[in-house]
Order: sequence, then structure tokens, then C-alpha cells
Amino acid sequence: MADRVVAVDVGTASARAGVFAADGALLGHAARPIRLDKPRPGWGEQASEDIWRAVCAAVRAAMAQAGAPPEAVRGIGFDATCSLTLRDRVGAPLALGADGADTLCWFDHRAAAEAALCTATGHAALADLGGAMSPEMQTPKLMWLKRRRPDLWARLGHAFDLADFLTWRATGVAARGHCAMVSKWGWRADQGWPLDFLRAAGLEDVIARAGLPNAATPVGAAVGALTAGAAAELGLAPGACVASGMIDAHAGALGALAAAPPDHAALIAGTSSCLMTLAPAPIRIAGAWGPHNGAVSPGMWAVESGQSASGALLDHLIETHAAGGAPTAATHARIAARIADMRARDGGDLAPRLHVLPDFNGARGPAPDPRALGALSGLTLDASFDGLCRIYWRACVALALGVRQIADALAAGGAPVAALRVIGGHTRNPVLMRLYADAAGRPVIAPQEGAPDGMLLGGAVAAATAAGLYPDLRAAAAAMAREGRVLPADPGAVAWLARDMRALKLMQAHRRALDALG
Repeated sequence: MADRVVAVDVGTASARAGVFAADGALLGHAARPIRLDKPRPGWGEQASEDIWRAVCAAVRAAMAQAGAPPEAVRGIGFDATCSLTLRDRVGAPLALGADGADTLCWFDHRAAAEAALCTATGHAALADLGGAMSPEMQTPKLMWLKRRRPDLWARLGHAFDLADFLTWRATGVAARGHCAMVSKWGWRADQGWPLDFLRAAGLEDVIARAGLPNAATPVGAAVGALTAGAAAELGLAPGACVASGMIDAHAGALGALAAAPPDHAALIAGTSSCLMTLAPAPIRIAGAWGPHNGAVSPGMWAVESGQSASGALLDHLIETHAAGGAPTAATHARIAARIADMRARDGGDLAPRLHVLPDFNGARGPAPDPRALGALSGLTLDASFDGLCRIYWRACVALALGVRQIADALAAGGAPVAALRVIGGHTRNPVLMRLYADAAGRPVIAPQEGAPDGMLLGGAVAAATAAGLYPDLRAAAAAMAREGRVLPADPGAVAWLARDMRALKLMQAHRRALDALG
């Protein structure tokens, strides 16, 4: 029985934990909320110790549900959003404000001006980021810290990607995972740090100041072992193997793609959405992030693009509509049920003159622009619940068509997308799942009822490999993955979705024209 592994997935609002058997069976699962502060529009902050407490509570609850003794767990894998955690020279939280938050959330766009300065350098390093620096990356966030908060910069001792903070908190080893280093920090295994770019960005001292090594731990390798203190907090046994940390989307891609056909892409869809493909050789696609060697699996090149706000957009529409309220799971389910009733009554489409440009938090791809704005066109004075359902429906249509644009761009650039393997929170949204298949014109593969989520599965695969239960990631994924259910595209939706794709492209062109007015 000593073949259990634990996977931890830290998202924007919660920490989730799963206990797995070596064959991939999910034995226990739990989630705990994380506090999120938004002190200004476009900002997001969290406290890393609050995140750690949520992680520990989730792991202990999952272990209790699984009925697994602590000594049965051979390894643990962490994935998290690509948020930036700041610690001082003695490892204490470097608080950004009076509330003690020391973590800039992945979606925090306070460093938009710094990102623009990075882009203006025209440095070759930008080629791996679609040609433009995103404020969601770590370099502009660190530039912001140095330029706007020199008091904190002077005290900085460690800057961690959130997943790397978690492995440090668990082991005491200040290692960095290859996944985050190569995809979010500008480091490359064959070239190291782009020192001339860092100098151009005014960050010539960042490597020493932030405790950044010139080496990274590969995905599926061990960072170290659980310390006695961390083990006690997590309810596990000291000495369990801790796998190299991963960004949540990349862990999802590992769970979805490691044992999949090479022409399948992962759609990791929750608060934001990410489309990712893997290839044995580098493929450079205009507007996409990558290729990043080893970001998901050693020897494989990852290319990604996506939507900065997808689930977050739907939450926002609910929160700001007169008939909305709190965007709970029950509210989303009620809206989805009402949409199904309205479509059955009124026909397949709803509110065909209402159109949504969904980039409410900037655009990642296929034309990245962190300054891009969203729009609603075709509004009336309807403030009813049905009116909210129509807006929600049209937003889902726009999000699904955006995924189609990204998939087509990937395919045109040399990364064929024959099917989409969807994981994340959107798998519980029947409106989006149906539209993803219909809009993409490709089959969608979703987890079976009761199957582990892709992010947790990816973390479990990494943990099982690091702990020596399998010789490599592919073998672990082949043994632990579960076959999904297939949702084919509906040929009857082709005509009206083609019209809506034309409308979406027209709105994108109008946005460019309006921005050009100055």
C-alpha cells in the first residue's frame, strides 16, 4: 500500500489536493479557499502563508477521505498559478501592504508599463513570448517592484514562482522548477539567463537579488524530501519525495497530453484559458508563447496561447448584472439550465444581434495585446434574469470562437490540432463544453464522471515519477491516465457559428481602428 502520491493544485481562488494510487485511481479529494485581495483595479494580491495553510488543510482532508496512513505517501507534486511570491533575505514574507500579502497574482497587470518597456527593447528573448512581453510574466513584475517599491527591492532575498515557493516551503530547498523558469522567467537551459536583456530592462542585479540559480530541476525530478515541520503541517510522513513544481496549465497539459496522440491539444480552461501543444521539435508560431523545451516534459517543446479571462469574464458578467449576484457554482448551473430551456423554446441561437468581445483583461493570442479591451454590442434595457442568460450565452459563444481562432493559428503554424482535450473548471459547464466542440469544429475529449482533473493528474504523474514508481513521465501517464468521453461537433451549428466568427473578427478590427484614433 506504500504506493500513494499526493497532488496539489493551487488556483486563483482555492487550493485542491488529491490522493492517488499508483494506477491513477483518485482515492481522496478536497479543496480549501484562498483569500484574494484586489486593492486597485487590475491588481491582485495574496498571502503565501494563507496559501500554504489552505494547501495543508486540503491535503489533510484528502488524506482523511482516502483513509491513507501518512507513511503510504511516497511523493507529492505541486502546481500553481504563475503568481510571484516575494520573500526577504531571511525567508520571511516581503509584505506589499498592511494586510501582509506578499504574492502578486498571475493576472495582476500593474506592470503594464514595464511590460511595454520590455517589448520596446526588441530583444531576441521576446521571440519566445509571441514578440511582446505580457504583464503576467515575472520580468515586468520585478521591474515594477524595483522601480515603484525600491524599499521592498532593497530587502528582497527570494522571488519565487508560486509553485517553487510551495516546494521550498515543503523541503527548505530553494530550487527552481524547469517548467516556470523556461516559460515565465526567460531562462533557457542551453543559454542560461539573457543577461543583456536583463540589463536593458534595468534588472542587472535581479539574479543575485532574487536568489535565482542558473540551473533548474526538470519536470518529474525530485527537488528534495519533506521536512519534519512541513510533513507535520501536511499530515504526511517526513522524507516523502517532493517533485519539481509546475505551473498549473503545464501540469494540466502533462495530465492531458503525456499519453495522448501527438496531434491532440490541451485546453486548460478555468479562470483563464490556455491551449497547449507538445512537439518533439521546436515550432515557432506567431503570437504564441514558446516553443519552451521541457516545460511540460523533458525533450518535448511546448507552445501555448490562450485567453487571459474566460471563467473570470463569466463571473464578472454575473457580478455586474442586476439579476446576477455572487458567481457561485449554483448560479452558473442555474444560468446553464435556463439557457438550455430558452434554446429549446426559441431555437439554437439566442440574441443573435448581441455580440461580445471577450478580452476584458487583455488578449494573449493569436494577436497578443495586454492593453486589449472587451466590449458588448447589441444591449437593450432588459435587466431580467433571462437578459443575463442571453449575455452569458453570447459571451460563451465568443470565448469558444476565440478558442477556434487559437486552434486554427496553431494548426496553421505547424502544430496540428485534431482534437481538444479539455480539463479544468469548464468541464462542469455544459454550455461551454458544447460550444467548444461546435465552434472548434473538432471533437472535444473531457474527463469521465468521477475521473481526476487534469491538473491534479499531472501533479500525480510528476510525483509518481519523482518518487521512482515509474521510470519516466510518459510511463507514469500511460499507467495513470483515464480515457475521456468524446463530444463530437454538431454539424448543424456550423452556419450560425460561421456568422458569429465573422462578427467577432469585425469587432476585433473595430477595436484596432478605435485604438488607432488615439
